[in-house]
Amino acid sequence: MTSNLIPGIAISGSALQAERTRLDVIATNIAQSNTTKDANGNPYRRKQVIFESYLPPEMTGKSDTLSSPQVKVTKVVDDPRPFQKVHLPNHPHADKEGMVTMPNVEVMSEMVDMITASRSFEANLQVISTARQMFSQSMRIAQ
Repeated sequence: MTSNLIPGIAISGSALQAERTRLDVIATNIAQSNTTKDANGNPYRRKQVIFESYLPPEMTGKSDTLSSPQVKVTKVVDDPRPFQKVHLPNHPHADKEGMVTMPNVEVMSEMVDMITASRSFEANLQVISTARQMFSQSMRIAQ
């Protein structure tokens, strides 16, 4: 019974790490949502986290070692959506028509993503907590 709990904990642990990365990227997007010039002179471009499920070779019959499937962050990529143009004639980065090129970050969408990531994080924590309780109860039964 207890050996069956370990893979579930490992999967949830990898998902926790992936969701933490996602939360960090979302927080950066929100923090940079008004950055009109970065080090290269361009507006901040929203970042997105790309997840991937990873199936170890032993689960496909290609290895003799034991490990669990995982959720991995394969990369963090720039969102290709266009920048927003806003009429702010008094802004220091406004062009001659008074238009400012703003980041392609929509704060409300980021907040929705943050809630989704937080709930996923909490669900994975609950899986680990439940597995721990099951393990503890099975140890009491075995005594």
